[in-house]
Amino acid sequence: MKTVTLNNGVEMPILGFGVYQVEPGETEKVVSDALEVGYRSIDTATGYMNEEGVGRAIKSSGIPREELFVTTKLWIQDAGYENAKKAFEVSMKKLQLDYLDLWLIHQPFGDVYGSWRAMEELYKEGRIRAIGVSNFHNDRIIDLIVNNTVVPAINQIETHPFDQQIETQAFLKDNGVQIMSWGPFAEGRNNMFTNEILASIGAKYSKSVAQVVLRWLVQRDVVIIPKSVRKERMQENFDIFNFELSAEDMEAIKGLDLGKSAFFDHRDSEFVKWINGMKF
Repeated sequence: MKTVTLNNGVEMPILGFGVYQVEPGETEKVVSDALEVGYRSIDTATGYMNEEGVGRAIKSSGIPREELFVTTKLWIQDAGYENAKKAFEVSMKKLQLDYLDLWLIHQPFGDVYGSWRAMEELYKEGRIRAIGVSNFHNDRIIDLIVNNTVVPAINQIETHPFDQQIETQAFLKDNGVQIMSWGPFAEGRNNMFTNEILASIGAKYSKSVAQVVLRWLVQRDVVIIPKSVRKERMQENFDIFNFELSAEDMEAIKGLDLGKSAFFDHRDSEFVKWINGMKF
């Protein structure tokens, strides 16, 4: 498995498995299937409400802990120094882990700085191997960097053919932050799976549109965590290291960029109000 090296030297698989929108009752089976396929990086969150299933699957897998890379995230309601410390212990209990590989602030709202102080302490204590953020715009990232001692290892943001984050990736790289994609398939928006350009590229390599998109992201050094509840799709998404897109292919995909979110705007006041009201 290809890896990326984070800003503190920790190696992270470039391809992992995400469990966003996996029902809690299905999670253990789904993650067990993913581990059988070969995934060793699992991405969950307090807000997904399925950390317990992830923990059970890991425990029953028999895979040595050091071979796994587990990520979870802190939700807005648990923001702040004391709340974050408590939330960490809750997540660790649900995941049945002694240490965490990566902990992210899920949204750039609430007492982000209190949360980060707690995360820095847990990181320095060795209870987390790396800490980072999710859904942070560049101004929020740089503000966090200049006002704290630990630079975020990751920024997990929406990244797919229709919102490619090219300039953001360059900014993050310049500041030592690894880009990580959520929503690599844009949840099928803009008819992605029947897109003529992506389909024609896939035909050249006898690969699916999904495999082309994931390969495109990997060649850009973007960490990916595709999700599926179907084992055959998990296997398909995993099978992307036996071909390489040409420079021409990469340039053709670049032309699909619309430069805007396919989902929501983290700077829209109504969205901010709505998401702050979500409790788990």
